[in-house]
Amino acid sequence: MRVTEIEVHEVTLDYDEHRVHELSHYYFSRRRTIYVVHADNGLIGLGESGSTVSQDVIDQYIGTNPFEWVGDETSLGLGTAMYDLMGKAVGVPVYKLFGPKQRSWVPVAGWTVATDPERMAAAVVNLAGLGHTWMKFHLSPFENVFEQTKAMQAVAPEGFKLHYDFTMHGTDDHMSELLDALAEYPIAGCFEDPLPGEDLEGYIDLRRRAKRPIVLHHFPMRATYEVLMGPADAYMLGHYTIGESVRRAGLFDAGGSPFMLQNTGGQITRTMIAHMMAAFPTATFHSVSATESLAGDVVVERLQPINGFVRVPEQPGLGLTLDREALERYKSAKSPVDEGWILKTTFKNETQMYNLMTPDKPHFMVRPDWSGSLPMSYAAPLETEYWDDDGSPEFAEMRARIEREDTVMIGKESG
Repeated sequence: MRVTEIEVHEVTLDYDEHRVHELSHYYFSRRRTIYVVHADNGLIGLGESGSTVSQDVIDQYIGTNPFEWVGDETSLGLGTAMYDLMGKAVGVPVYKLFGPKQRSWVPVAGWTVATDPERMAAAVVNLAGLGHTWMKFHLSPFENVFEQTKAMQAVAPEGFKLHYDFTMHGTDDHMSELLDALAEYPIAGCFEDPLPGEDLEGYIDLRRRAKRPIVLHHFPMRATYEVLMGPADAYMLGHYTIGESVRRAGLFDAGGSPFMLQNTGGQITRTMIAHMMAAFPTATFHSVSATESLAGDVVVERLQPINGFVRVPEQPGLGLTLDREALERYKSAKSPVDEGWILKTTFKNETQMYNLMTPDKPHFMVRPDWSGSLPMSYAAPLETEYWDDDGSPEFAEMRARIEREDTVMIGKESG
């Protein structure tokens, strides 16, 4: 079996209609690259990634036998397609290419972005209705996390949990005190990256004192030696290649450490995660793919959660069928040109703060300190609204002022 052709399709999917407001005011992208890999025996393998690999990388796969890519560390998307071809060629589901099946159902969490408390509560209701029992979200210092948590707690089904992602801190909060306060809410489930990744001693101490599990995502040594130091209760591999994930799965197994995969994308991505986690002994923590944030897909089948788990497919390969009509439809879809919007933040003392969110600052909502913004807190008494360009002179004037001053602060007495 040889790879004869690799189709590369850039598609633009729609956001889920229930969360389009907050998703469109964030850095999460609707754009995906779909790989359709043809072999000389007529088989087709499917892969997916967030951006298109270079032609030089694609050329490395042309003319090769897919089995040459066992443990692929070149491309996650194309590696997925190779495993799809391997499974189809020998008539087994992909998970059997990694080892004996450890579980038939894989835990999965829903994902969303930080927004106002009312919409956060609506996201909990929506994701719970889709079969999720966990919801992960990146905290933003432009929203008060306690107001968010109280609103979500009020509507959450019993047993529903939140996965708080602190994106390696970035605020002036005393983290131990903040986590203890959040842990008072039954909905609080776990805390991801509450400290900078290189602060292993801090993690070891925090884990010892924390009332909820600590999850480590950003590793100073790429999830190798530091894992043996026990800095977290569970570990996350984010967008690691297949080979990298396999090797680390062995390390996690040796240490008895729970872990999960986080690779964002559509149904192809979610399905590959399910196959891998089905075979890794300690891959027992909830995976994240953000698939539920996108409406529609380019494959026929859907892995839908039931009580927080998805069933691992038993068909050969990934167990997915390409929907050519949908692929062509999403190829022709265009993303709107994003010129940015203004974050209008109002504090309880009536001070107003204005910041500009633009595509060249994709993480500004969660880590404004990376752009030199003012020190902020997840617990500050504030609320934020999004001011889209409405063509008004007021918007243009404020945008120009922000571009001159970086952050605009207006006190009550000057208003």
